[in-house]
Amino acid sequence: MNRYTMLATAVMAAVSTGAFAQDAQTTLGKIQVSNTIAIGHRETSVPFSYIDANNEVIGFSQDICNKVIDAVKAKIKKPDLKVRFIPVTSQNRIALVQNGTVDLECGVTTNLKARQAQVAFSDTFFVATTRLLTRKDSGIKDFPDLAGKTVVTNQGTTSERILRKMNEEKKMNMQIISAKDYGEGRLTLETGRAVAYMMDDVLLAGTRSLTTNPSEYVLVGTPQSSEAYGFMLRKDDPEFKKLVDDTMSEVMQGPEIKAMYAKWFMKPVPPKNISFDFPMSDALQKLYANPNDTAFE
Repeated sequence: MNRYTMLATAVMAAVSTGAFAQDAQTTLGKIQVSNTIAIGHRETSVPFSYIDANNEVIGFSQDICNKVIDAVKAKIKKPDLKVRFIPVTSQNRIALVQNGTVDLECGVTTNLKARQAQVAFSDTFFVATTRLLTRKDSGIKDFPDLAGKTVVTNQGTTSERILRKMNEEKKMNMQIISAKDYGEGRLTLETGRAVAYMMDDVLLAGTRSLTTNPSEYVLVGTPQSSEAYGFMLRKDDPEFKKLVDDTMSEVMQGPEIKAMYAKWFMKPVPPKNISFDFPMSDALQKLYANPNDTAFE
């Protein structure tokens, strides 16, 4: 077989597997050609996206993400599609989506209008508020109590931006530590290097469950923002976004979402088999009834 015959054979094979292979610039085309979907995940964001004792990616976000992966397999007719899991952080997650390393980021990223200039977002799958995690005996009850104290948050997050703005505008003289992830943030709090940890309430509940003595910690503070979590994907790819949104909407509007939610927020979860005891909010119930990708700011 000469090289021209080989090329013609390859082209015919591509055409026979569908239109996606004709344009590898689209996400579905890229996935089709490579026979691999690249999923971005977090390593310590319990219970949304994290690594279990078997080095498997698990969590509420991942359960929903798995539904999208199944939909992609069906769409491009590749039941044996490979899944490559790529750990991401607050600092690199947007860049890895933009440059094509990650096809779908299934973690805990807030949909912000500012971020929409860089990436696209799926329909929102969770709504959280930003608060504080602190020791019960710390004396910290609300954000004004942080004046002159050291507080930790995660680098590259909405919480970091809010905290730095608050510090500047209210002249609170806080020392702000920016952790790379929740593991580092928890360690900073547990070792006493910070009196409080500011992040999304549900993720702080997860952080509390991982401390040596969870009963010693409490969530406090007036919510400073509402966070709409969505999956990130590359901009200007309406076909892939529609597939993601349609799949997520079907899950959220159906009976399955209640079981998923109960599994991760109302029952014991790994690694410590502690329950978050975090009932579904009214805002989240309304969202599931009418899914959308609206940013809260």
